[in-house]
Amino acid sequence: NAGTEADVYISVYGERGDTGSRQLLRSQKPKKFLKGQTDIFAVEAVHLGHLYKIVIGHNGLGSGNGWFLDKVVIKDPVTDLDYTFLCHRWLDQGQDDGNIARELIMTDASTFPGRQELELKREETWAAEKWKFQEGNTLQFYNKLTRGFICLSPDSSVDALGDKKNKYGKVFFVWMYA
Repeated sequence: NAGTEADVYISVYGERGDTGSRQLLRSQKPKKFLKGQTDIFAVEAVHLGHLYKIVIGHNGLGSGNGWFLDKVVIKDPVTDLDYTFLCHRWLDQGQDDGNIARELIMTDASTFPGRQELELKREETWAAEKWKFQEGNTLQFYNKLTRGFICLSPDSSVDALGDKKNKYGKVFFVWMYA
């Protein structure tokens, strides 16, 4: 369910202006925005100079409108440059942060090699793991060297003894090795 049937729009921003909101209508594929598929669109516009950001989103209509967008690559036919905009997030009212539009900044691979991908993976990992820090959950960190626990409780207190049996019920272990 990572594809969408909603209408997708994009605005491209460069040093000389922007395209305004444009609907992405005709893909080179028979069915557009399917999971794992790369779609290619032609967007006519005046030359914008060097591109620095895009805003991409959808109208939220249709069944299964949530969409997981990996990245957008824009090829400038005038300069023959490729501009990459990493997303790696959901555009879905029921997933991630609930936004159906994203502002994406151009990735400059020469200045930040792998940095933005790493940040996106960090954010993705946090999104998957943050439930552990919700109210009512207790975390216990085990120190293999001292063979002791540090317990972080929902009331923000810290227990260096980290009793495994506590009144909060849920206990998660994080094994840390150095």
